[in-house]
Amino acid sequence: MASTCMRTFLQAMCLVVLLSTAVPANYGDDIKVSFGEDYFNEITDEDQLEEATPTPSPEPCRSPVFTKWDKLFTMLENSQMKENMLLQYADDIIKVELQSLRGELLQFVAQYGGSCASAVEGLVRRVGIQTETRLQNAMDRVREVSADQYVQHDAALQQLLAASVNQATRMEQLESSCLKLGAAKSFQARHLMQEVTEAENGGRLQKTLSTISSDLQIIREQLILYTRSVFANSLPSGCDTGLLFPTRSSTAHVEVSPKTPFQNNAATICLWAKPTQVLNKTILFSYSTTGNAYELQLVLNGQSVFFTVDGETHLVEASGAAQEGQWVHICAVWSSQQGLASLWVNGQQAASSPGVAEGHELRSKGSILLGQEYGRSFRHLSIPDTFDADLAFTGKMTGVNMWDRVLNSKEISQQARIDGSGCGIRGNVVAWGVSDIEPKGGVKLIY
Repeated sequence: MASTCMRTFLQAMCLVVLLSTAVPANYGDDIKVSFGEDYFNEITDEDQLEEATPTPSPEPCRSPVFTKWDKLFTMLENSQMKENMLLQYADDIIKVELQSLRGELLQFVAQYGGSCASAVEGLVRRVGIQTETRLQNAMDRVREVSADQYVQHDAALQQLLAASVNQATRMEQLESSCLKLGAAKSFQARHLMQEVTEAENGGRLQKTLSTISSDLQIIREQLILYTRSVFANSLPSGCDTGLLFPTRSSTAHVEVSPKTPFQNNAATICLWAKPTQVLNKTILFSYSTTGNAYELQLVLNGQSVFFTVDGETHLVEASGAAQEGQWVHICAVWSSQQGLASLWVNGQQAASSPGVAEGHELRSKGSILLGQEYGRSFRHLSIPDTFDADLAFTGKMTGVNMWDRVLNSKEISQQARIDGSGCGIRGNVVAWGVSDIEPKGGVKLIY
């Protein structure tokens, strides 16, 4: 219907153009200019003689004399008048025809305008429906592809997780076997040494060790890729909440309220940290009292970790423990007996030293800060919380726990598994997720 309306309108416009060009052509008569002979008004000799002889006859009428130019101007005036008459006649005809055509067009629009609009509206509606259908089909295909990729990635992660669990089980079995062998009787030990000697002679032990080393290297690479891809932006060890220290400022810190007051001669501090930037000195954990602002401190110094007891003169250092943008699990253990202090990084003992604050006893009713220290300006809840911005920690922190005893290696390694549930192990002095914490100075609690 829309194409029919358009064709009829074009035919009407062509008719108007033909009328406007045809009318002047029909009335354009050729006008020829012709010149007649001159009037014979010359006086001959005979006429002169007759004039000389007077006659009683009356004097004849004299006609005007027209020159060629007079005749030409006369004919031009006549042709101009005729042309004006023809033009006026042509204008009248065109006006009548245009009025008739206008009436026909108005009648045509009144008759077919509604149907043309309906046809155009229906065409637009069909095009819209088709476009919407195609977009919906495209979105469905995109969802299907995304779902397939998600399933494939999930299956790959499950396989890798199963492989890591299997290898961990094998390592535990190997460790258990070694412990059993170490506790065997001397006769069995001599028999085992004999077998080892025979295996060395035959080259079997070397081959076995090489195979185990290759398997362990493959497992290590897989675990590194797995931990980087899965836990890049999440909290480690099954922790539900964490702390974000966005900037280094003189007010950014977190106050921790111990579950119970304590006064003891042993302590264990464990936490997860992900530093944004490693600088010369950054405070992770600080326990201060009114008598001693440096009772216990856990400090980052570049990529090293320092653990101090009763001041910086008594410390243990673990080098190369921290990396920018990577989670690290740190445990600091101290006992007043013999002053034995040690640092554990990612479940492994990284440093140990005797004679650290030997015989010292931790004072009670102190304050615990995360990401800052009170320092020498410490006054127990009597001044505003302003600190040294150069010592402020920037990054993320979670899983902060404290005990009033020395934890063994198994208890520490269980907390250090990044894909485990170490956050479920809580201290009896500070328990992550149970003890009250108060972020201040722009520090945010994240989930």
